[in-house]
Amino acid sequence: MQLTKLTKILFAMALVLGITFLIFYMTPPEPELPPMTIQEKKARFSALVIPAVNTVYSDLMIRHQEISIILATGKSNSEIDKLRVEYKAMTNSELLMALKPHPRSIAIAQAAMESSWATSRFFSEANNIFGVWSFDEDEPRIAALQKRGDKTIWLKKYNSVEAAVYDYYRTLARSSAFAEFRKTKMTTDDPFLLVKKLDRYSEKGSLYGEELAAIIRFNKFNDYDVN
Repeated sequence: MQLTKLTKILFAMALVLGITFLIFYMTPPEPELPPMTIQEKKARFSALVIPAVNTVYSDLMIRHQEISIILATGKSNSEIDKLRVEYKAMTNSELLMALKPHPRSIAIAQAAMESSWATSRFFSEANNIFGVWSFDEDEPRIAALQKRGDKTIWLKKYNSVEAAVYDYYRTLARSSAFAEFRKTKMTTDDPFLLVKKLDRYSEKGSLYGEELAAIIRFNKFNDYDVN
C-alpha cells in the first residue's frame, strides 16, 4: 500500500514528537547545586563588588583632586560649569563636597546590605546592587515583585556592577537628602561617624546607620579605606 504525501508528513511529525518525548523524559535532570555557605557568598560578593568599588573610588578621587587644583586658581571652565549643573552645586565648596568620594567601606557595606551579599533578584537581573529606584520610564529598569498599594516600584537596570557603583556615588553626591552626609565627609573619613548621616537612605532611619556600622566592623571593611 502506497502512503500518500499527507500521511508521510503526519508520520514524520509523529516520529519527531516521539523522539522529543523520549529525550525529555529519559534524560536525567541536572543535579541541584548545593546552597552556598555564608563564606562562599561573601567570597563571591567580594570578587564581584570590591574591584568595582576600588575602580570607581580611584577615578572619583582623581577627578576631585583635579577640580580642587583648578578651583584653587580662581579660574573656571566649561567642565566645571557642567559639573555644577550636574551636581546642583551653587558654590565651589558645594561642588567639592559633591565630588569627594566617601570611604569605600561604606559603599561595600551598603552593597552587601542592599543586595543581600549579591544574591538579590535586583542584582542578578539588573546589576542593581544598591537598591536604587527608578522614576524615569525611559531608562532601563525592572519592576519589584511587590507593590505599594497599587503603585509599582521600579529599580534601575545597569550594564555592569561598575556602572551601578558610579550611579550610587552620584546619587549620594547630588541628592538634597544627603547634604549633611556630604558636609560631614569634608571633615572626617571615619565611616562609623559618616554612616550616622545616611538615615534617609532607608526607611529604617537611624537603625540603618547602626546596621551599616556593624557590617563594616564585623567584616573589617574599613581596611579598604587605608590605601
